[in-house]
Amino acid sequence: MSKPEFVYTIYIASTPERIFEALTDPNMSEQYWHGNSVQSDWEIGAPFALRLARHENDVTGEVLEYDPPRRLAYSFRAHDGSDGGRASRVTFDIERQRDQVRLTMIHDGFEPGSPVLEKVSLGWPLVLSSLKSFVECGRVLYAPWYEDTPVLAGKTVGATR
Repeated sequence: MSKPEFVYTIYIASTPERIFEALTDPNMSEQYWHGNSVQSDWEIGAPFALRLARHENDVTGEVLEYDPPRRLAYSFRAHDGSDGGRASRVTFDIERQRDQVRLTMIHDGFEPGSPVLEKVSLGWPLVLSSLKSFVECGRVLYAPWYEDTPVLAGKTVGATR
């Protein structure tokens, strides 16, 4: 039996290079990811961290694949105790389609009934939609689970394309 996975595909009016940059640049990720930011030197085997702005425990892992601007993968270990410390895997496939990009994100390697899978299934669509809005329009999307804290919701940000 295969392990559960979450797959999400989105189309973005941009270039593969710009999308890859947004996925790997800490300053860009902090904008569309509601104050959270990716951190790594992006060498295969290097540490990866998703610095969480509103939680004490960051997500950590290691870089598994780095093939700019086509593919990026890293392990993903939530340290809130929700998955017993087991790591899952996040993979981004970036494909140019004329003047747009098809971005497919696969988050897999979960045990059946994983609470992390349930959480990321709610979070990834908003994060990737916010990435799309950020790259195309220079705006980020509102995160409803951050209603009680100041966020970047609706804020116009820097360069768009």
